[in-house]
Parts: sequence; structure tokens; C-alpha cells
Amino acid sequence: MITFLYPYAIILLFLPFILRAIFPLAKNHQGAAIKIPFIKDLKKIQHMSAQSVLSQRGQVSDFLRLFFLFLLWFLIVLALMRPIQLLDPVRFESKGRDILMITDISTSMLEEDFKYQTRRISRLDAVKAVVSDFTKKRLNDRMGLILFGTRAYLQAPLTFDKVAIVDILSLMKAGMAGQSTAIGDALGLGLKTLKEAKTNKNNQVIILLTDGENNDGSMSLPEAIHLSKTQDVKIYTIGVGSPAFSIASAFFGVQNSNLDEKSLKELASQTKGQYFKVTSLNQLIAVYKKIDALEEQNFDQNYIYPQKELYFIPLLLALVLTLVALLFERLKKVS
Repeated sequence: MITFLYPYAIILLFLPFILRAIFPLAKNHQGAAIKIPFIKDLKKIQHMSAQSVLSQRGQVSDFLRLFFLFLLWFLIVLALMRPIQLLDPVRFESKGRDILMITDISTSMLEEDFKYQTRRISRLDAVKAVVSDFTKKRLNDRMGLILFGTRAYLQAPLTFDKVAIVDILSLMKAGMAGQSTAIGDALGLGLKTLKEAKTNKNNQVIILLTDGENNDGSMSLPEAIHLSKTQDVKIYTIGVGSPAFSIASAFFGVQNSNLDEKSLKELASQTKGQYFKVTSLNQLIAVYKKIDALEEQNFDQNYIYPQKELYFIPLLLALVLTLVALLFERLKKVS
């Protein structure tokens, strides 16, 4: 099927006739008129009789000249109308959600209570690796990232650019947002970010990961829970930390966070999400695999309509006709 993107451009087809009609008025009142390249030919056609036109052998008649100019103008207007060919529609299934990851980077995330092979690693290093892998797998999702400590910062708004998010994750350091834990403020910022999103209103997910309790910020956790419930956003909460290492930390006088599991469970329950307790690297990997499986959803089938541009065809014909006319004029002068 062939159609036009700008069909109303066809009115330009009558522009030469309009100029011809108003030309005498423009000349009388303004003193200078718009110059039309073929006006001399038009005057000749008015004054030449049909008999004189037929008598001119070896020359292109003025009528044919006028017809050629009009044909040339028609092809240009046709190109301006942007003819396109609509190809067969292509059906595709869209999978995806808006997933906002809210990650704790307070200094307590430096605790090395996770084990990778034979060596201990910090909670933050474990989170970097697992969350980065999770992000790469969510090909059809828009994802965002909020990092928080004493304050919460939107590091990546909802985007399909997973590479940028992975880069940010690799560069994050514990304590760069402060030493305390403002879960309420981080959650409030996350809800505000999702509320301002333009799509996927019914498919918005927050993954909140922390190893502490809400001990800073202007918004309390009960207020954040109430706000989350009213906004209808599903929230998965992940509590990070090994109890065994906490005892050791307390014994040796190392500062450790107190995980508020009760509030995290309530937050997940009130928003139809789930709470996960993580005490090892393998558990953290398993949790993100489970969330990945839970949030797989097929949306309605959509269609795209490929189109092929055809404007170059009338332009090419106009160019060929112009070259032919120039060649004909050159041959006529030589003869």
C-alpha cells in the first residue's frame, strides 16, 4: 500500500497558476514583480497562434515547454508529499517492567561477612557483582538506581541503558552517601521517581536492599510504608548480613548495623512483594534469580509497521527530465 505523509502539500501544485494570476497586480502596485523563469514562454504562447506553433519545425513548441515545466513542478510537489510504501505489519511481544533498585551504601556495607571461594568479601562487593549480573539480564526492562546512606541520591533514572547502570554499580563505594541509613528518604525518592515515570504505571517494582535500620532522614519508615501502599508499587526487600559475623564484630568492637527485619517484612507485605534475608553470597544470588523469575511478564502483543520511503523516485525522474531538456537545448544550439 502506498500513501503520503504530507498529502496536503498537493496544494503547492497550483502555486505557478496563482503566481501567474497575481503577477500583473504585483507589477502595477509594487513596481517590481516576482520573476518567473518561464514567463517569456507564457507570453509567447498568448500571442502565438496555433498555426505559427505548428509551423515551427525542429523546435520544441511553447506548449510542450509549458507542459514540461508543469510536469517538473508536479514531480517536485509529489516528492514533498513524502510518498511511502507500507509493508506488512510485524508482530512482537513486549516484556518488561520499570525496576528501581534502591541500594544501601552506608559504611556498614563494608562488613566482610560474605565468602567467595576461599576468601571473605564485603557485603558491598557481593552486591556489586550480583546486582550487575541481574541488571544485564533484564534486557527489556527500564531500570533505575538509587544509592543511599545518610542521604539518598538518584544515580540513574529509569533507562534502557544497562551499561550505564553497571558502570555506576562498579564505581559505588561505601560511605560516599554518608555513614548512617536513611531508608525512609530513599524509599520516598524512589516512589517519587516512579510516580513521574511516563509508562508502565501498573508494572513498577522496587528492590530495596539494606543491612541496617532507618536511623536518619526526614521520613520515618512507617510513613514510607504508608506511602508505598497508596502508590500501588510492588516492593521486594532484602536484608543483608550474617548473624555469626555480627557476634564477632561486637566481640572485637567493630561497628555493625542492626537489621530492622520487622519493618522490611511489613513493607514487603503491604506492597504485595516479598522479604528475603541474605547471609551469604549464594543466598544473594538465589534471591535475585527468584525476583528475576517472579517479575517475568508478557504484555499485550504490539505491531510495528515498516515503511519504505519513495520520495526519491519523483526526484530522480525530475532530475532525468531536466538533464534531457538541457541536452536537447544544447543539441539545438549546435545544429
